Amino acid sequence: MKHQTDHHLEAIWKGAMILTVAGILVKVLSAAYRVPFQNIVGDVGFYIYQQVYPFYGIAIILSTYGFPVVISKLIAEHPEVNKTEAAKKIGTISFVFLLFLGGLLFLVLYFGADAMAGMMGDSELTQLIGIVAFSFLVMPFLSVGRGMFQGRGEMTPTAVSQVSEQLIRVCTILGLSYLLVKQGHSLYEVGAGAMVGSVGGGLAAVAVLFFFYQRHQAMVKHQKNPPVFFSTGSIVRALVLQGFTICISSLLLVLFQMVDSFSVYAYLVENGSSPDEAKLLKGIYDRGQPLIQLGTVVATAFSLSLVPYITRAKTHGSLSEMKDKMMISIRVSIAIGAAASVGLAWLIRPVNTMLFSNENGSSVLLVLGFSILFCSIALTASAILQGLGHAYLPAFYVLAGVLVKILLNVVFIPGFQTMGAALSTLLASFVVASGLLLEIKRKTGITIMEKAYIYPLLVSIALMSATLAVFLEGSLALVGSSRLLASAQSLIGVVLGGMVFLFVLIKNNYFTKTELSFLPLGKKLSKLIK
Repeated sequence: MKHQTDHHLEAIWKGAMILTVAGILVKVLSAAYRVPFQNIVGDVGFYIYQQVYPFYGIAIILSTYGFPVVISKLIAEHPEVNKTEAAKKIGTISFVFLLFLGGLLFLVLYFGADAMAGMMGDSELTQLIGIVAFSFLVMPFLSVGRGMFQGRGEMTPTAVSQVSEQLIRVCTILGLSYLLVKQGHSLYEVGAGAMVGSVGGGLAAVAVLFFFYQRHQAMVKHQKNPPVFFSTGSIVRALVLQGFTICISSLLLVLFQMVDSFSVYAYLVENGSSPDEAKLLKGIYDRGQPLIQLGTVVATAFSLSLVPYITRAKTHGSLSEMKDKMMISIRVSIAIGAAASVGLAWLIRPVNTMLFSNENGSSVLLVLGFSILFCSIALTASAILQGLGHAYLPAFYVLAGVLVKILLNVVFIPGFQTMGAALSTLLASFVVASGLLLEIKRKTGITIMEKAYIYPLLVSIALMSATLAVFLEGSLALVGSSRLLASAQSLIGVVLGGMVFLFVLIKNNYFTKTELSFLPLGKKLSKLIK
């Protein structure tokens, strides 16, 4: 019996790792494609796309991190003997409910597109909002398909569908945008094409899940399973309460973007900017989104890799091991998040030129870049609290952060334009991260950051900063206004700064050898410790 239990736990752990790796790859794709997209359509075209993207972002979170998790949990709770039958009934009830919900959201967006565009201050966005509304019709198929496979312990279909969705979406968006721009279509038509690509990615993911479903059905069609009984209301209640709670926890960056979509452009025009100038300013400001996403992925890739270990330790009842892994996870998110934020601040001008062709808005992007630290901490802390069974706490603090963001946009944008929006994002993300860290301390009693770790972190950041300052000063005259040389300067700076930071951090015992062994590439890095 013990051997079976250990085997089951090992399968859960491996499944979690598969989804973690797929999630990181998906996030990298989701952030990276925006750079060539911006290069194709320019800052105004990027503004158009980013105004509508948050609607798609909500649909993708619902069908990736929210409802599938709840459906899989409901299925996994049933014993193996009747799990197949339970999966069928839970899947059917969930699909009917989500089809109703997705249809409702589709109708609200599709027929309310004109009103939504009006609230954003740009009526030409109506068509794009109408197209992105179709994402909510795809949501039930993705949510139920992924949830049913995950509930049976099969993580590969979910992982393949997520990666396929992003690959098809990214290729379609870039391909269509390039063709439409070449053919002389308006930027709003190009944006509409990009939204079609997003919906197409969802349909591709449905096709992948259907393929796995057909293969699964061929394997189990002769099996006879005992009937199961449970109320429809309990499943719907779980989907509503747990599903939306998990979703909100994952929507931090998307909801901040949503607030900006409804306020930045409108406030800029309201406070004296011409519509064309406001679109350009918002498009330049939106350059910060892929930078935050990529920086956050880098920071959380290491820290979130420890979450399966935390879950496994909790399942085994090993409280001390669980707390140790939590502390390492938080320390990693703080260290890598701080390094990414400070490093980007030093390199923001060459990075801006490398990615987006010029230095426009570098000071605004510098401020936005510091959000990487707090967003990384917030996402890591959210995952930990969810693993501990407190999913409502991340949801509460994310909503609190969104409220702070709304209020600060009202206060800051009239006087500081897009710099005000950047400041509001930074302060709102700080509120979320601080609140979640305090909740972890309150729930577990762990010390978030002991004094012994603060010194090596500060020294590492200081020496990295000194290195980058000398490097930038020495290469400034050589680079000039060349995009190619700015790219070389950026890449060398990232490698140089990263190496100095990691070397000093590890040499000053920020991590022990044992702690490093749990991190990706940790065994190689541990050789730096004598």
